[in-house]
Amino acid sequence: MKGSVLMYLQLATVAVLALACSIAFASDPSPLQDFCVAFDKNDSAVFVNGKFCKDPKDVKAEDFFLSGLNVAGDTSGQLGSKVTPVAVNELVGLNTLGISLARIDFAPYGLNPPHTHPRASEVLFVLEGTLYVGFVTSNGDDGNRLFTKVLNAGDVFVFPVGLIHFQFNTEKSNAIAFAGLSSQNPGVITIANATFGSEPPINPDVLTKAFQLDKNLVEYLQKLF
Repeated sequence: MKGSVLMYLQLATVAVLALACSIAFASDPSPLQDFCVAFDKNDSAVFVNGKFCKDPKDVKAEDFFLSGLNVAGDTSGQLGSKVTPVAVNELVGLNTLGISLARIDFAPYGLNPPHTHPRASEVLFVLEGTLYVGFVTSNGDDGNRLFTKVLNAGDVFVFPVGLIHFQFNTEKSNAIAFAGLSSQNPGVITIANATFGSEPPINPDVLTKAFQLDKNLVEYLQKLF
């Protein structure tokens, strides 16, 4: 009897460890069918982690197609950059496939500011121009290390999932890059916007102490966002 109980405990331990490992290393869920073209279900339903599937009989080639990435994004904004995403909201055929894409255009000295993708790693390919890129590691014994590289046309750089990273055009000419991401919906958290532009605003006393800044400066930054 004791031997049977011990065996079951061992099996249960293995099962829990296997489940923990599968959760720890999982990204988007693996598809269980050829495709699941995203479909906006109009009647009330329970929210799911992803999109509802269109009836396969109604799926068309257009559901897997998107044009326009040959067109440069508008970089006239304050940061001098424009991200054109191709995620599940733009291309419904990406649903459940665990991948997405983005075109990033940079004006001279344009910046894609420090941000994170909470659900995806990113691989960046420079098509044109020169970019100074980097990411910062998480907190730890040897944490918050900065890894940087100057990339030229044809170069590739990887940003691990969830880590703060950026891209900066160091030249007087335009730059173009394409990013591949390991999620159909990678998400974006722009650090400055989230910190100083949250709604409602974070208590200025919190940011004053966290950043060791004058409270007037914190309140000024919050007004900017």
